[in-house]
Amino acid sequence: MLSRLINFLKACCRPSSDRCVNTGADSAGRQEGLLWYKDSGQHLLGEFSMAVVQANNLLEDQSQIESGSLSLLDSGPYGTFVGVYDGHGGPETSRYINDHLFQHLKRFAAEQNSMSVDVIQKAFQATEEGFLSLVASQWLTKPQMSSVGSCCLVGVICDGTLYVANLGDSRAVLGRLVKATGEVLALQLSAEHNASIESVRQELHSMHPDDPQIVVLKHNVWRVKGLIQISRSIGDLYLKNAEYNKEPLYAKFRLREPFKRPVLSADPSISVHELEPHDQFLILASDGLWEHLSNQEAVDIVQNSSRKGSARRLVKAALQEAAKKREMRYSDLKKIDRGVRRHFHDDISVIVVFLDSNLVSRASSLRGPSLSLRGGGMNFPAKSLAPTRS
Repeated sequence: MLSRLINFLKACCRPSSDRCVNTGADSAGRQEGLLWYKDSGQHLLGEFSMAVVQANNLLEDQSQIESGSLSLLDSGPYGTFVGVYDGHGGPETSRYINDHLFQHLKRFAAEQNSMSVDVIQKAFQATEEGFLSLVASQWLTKPQMSSVGSCCLVGVICDGTLYVANLGDSRAVLGRLVKATGEVLALQLSAEHNASIESVRQELHSMHPDDPQIVVLKHNVWRVKGLIQISRSIGDLYLKNAEYNKEPLYAKFRLREPFKRPVLSADPSISVHELEPHDQFLILASDGLWEHLSNQEAVDIVQNSSRKGSARRLVKAALQEAAKKREMRYSDLKKIDRGVRRHFHDDISVIVVFLDSNLVSRASSLRGPSLSLRGGGMNFPAKSLAPTRS
């Protein structure tokens, strides 16, 4: 009888995608309420810190760090891959990216036996095509899957080169030391695709010259077709293929008029940077962080404290700002449960990757142990669609 009771309690205490209580070894990170964090770890080229806080009923943000071989071949290339995937309409797309994007990247890197912009573009394209195939196969039973999508921010460090690829409005910021002054300045590396940015609105107008309603100011927020703020994403099939902009998709997601060309794009903006000895660290985060902190504020927080816990510190600073904006105490904000919490802030995912210049300079010869870690510290099973859109 006692053994049955113990087994029952063990089963009840197992973490799930909805309730994570992990106070075990720090190798997989730790959980405190809606906050998950991995204060410190080692990747091939230095240290890293990672944190995630949930606001939605279902966590729509996903994130990962992979370090070691970036290819299916033992011959390499080797380096570090970091991804932040900010889902909207539900968690399905961001979870799919977390499961497939890095594997696609390894496959194309093996084919070319190198890392390149072309490898990254092909990995994004394969991920988009794979998710669209999944949506198509479930169209009759789960039509709302066509209205689920995700931003996708990736950083790849390989052979002394940093590649940053982005769809949507997550952001990558580099902390660069200015030797003359000792300051560490923030350098944004990612291009964002949000209709609040005038150049993005101009791009949309130029791509859709016959549609005066391609961007609409709705409740003081610029939205593509009055529905969504971002102009590029993985998923969102209902705005890319007119075949999925009809019943049985809910009417609130459907456009009244048919469209001949995709409204949204899955073509990432990719930038390439040769790393220098004074490049100190890289911050990758979903827009939930940047709604409350400027680039320089985030860099200052990382630079002015110990490396350990830097991602958690950034999340805390953002939550303190969110509380301040609502004229409430941070301690009271932390008591608010998921779902209701979304009225105060978004899901936030942060990864801080520190760059050891000695290791970066020897990157081509490094063969350290592999690392694979996801924000939240576990793989989440597929769940039902989230009831609200961000």
